[in-house]
Amino acid sequence: LYKFTTAWSRDQEEKIYVQHRLKEHGAEVWEWFENGAYFYICGDKQYMAKDVHRALIDIAIEHGGMSEADATHFIEKTMMKEQKRYLRDVY
Repeated sequence: LYKFTTAWSRDQEEKIYVQHRLKEHGAEVWEWFENGAYFYICGDKQYMAKDVHRALIDIAIEHGGMSEADATHFIEKTMMKEQKRYLRDVY
């Protein structure tokens, strides 16, 4: 474990979610992508997983200089299906 960052959605008035923390640290997350990091997402399928997925695509666009289509392909095809570096256990 390299880094531990919390995201509390119920402990204060302002709700902070995982996707917010990912975007806050987008440059670092992109560096992890480039260095072969694995990402494991577990939890709510309806909201959290979709929002985290979108945040990862946004990070690839902003910090990887990719187009929307290239970023989506990178996250969904390259990382998830080909390299199996982005795994989800959502329900």
